[in-house]
Amino acid sequence: MEETTRSQLKAWLGSGSINIFGRPFAGKDTQGEKLAKLFGAALLGGGDILRGSEISERVKAIMRAGELIPTDDYISIVLPYLSQPSLAGQPLILSSVGRWHGEEAGVMEVTDAAGHPVKAVIYLSLNEANVRERWRRSHATNDRGARHDDTEEVLEIRLREYREKTLPVIEYYRSLGLLIEIDGSKSPDEVHSLIIDALVARAR
Repeated sequence: MEETTRSQLKAWLGSGSINIFGRPFAGKDTQGEKLAKLFGAALLGGGDILRGSEISERVKAIMRAGELIPTDDYISIVLPYLSQPSLAGQPLILSSVGRWHGEEAGVMEVTDAAGHPVKAVIYLSLNEANVRERWRRSHATNDRGARHDDTEEVLEIRLREYREKTLPVIEYYRSLGLLIEIDGSKSPDEVHSLIIDALVARAR
């Protein structure tokens, strides 16, 4: 990437945030890491914040089952994390922060107040057949380690949760003109290039 383009993107994002969504195995972690490196940003995932927080056994059980935790719990645990002083003044790459319809307004309110306004929402589009195929390949090679939420049974629950609770979030951001939809079935490098092209167009 040309330095002029990189500088243009950094100036556009400033201390703002980009939120990335997609079904399981759509490549959110991979693309989030690439964007965090590009922007010198903090990479924050809602699930990672929850797993690193003091949470009740009730919430842990919900997470182990592959379900989204209730919005009240999510708001009380995850959203305050976005306002911590150590993140002040730097851009944020968010990985599926606010996955249940009704949480997205709170995410935008908190990020705005903390100086990290949402500048774009990237949706890595991947159909369920491709998700299952990627799961099978990953399960065969164990390339994600022993994650409790990567069993076949839990995967089906996560896909159901996504259909029912997260797809409306995607449409919310689309209605605000913030959504950038990317074909997540392509290779990681191709997906990254498509994201960069879309962000450059947005920055201009």
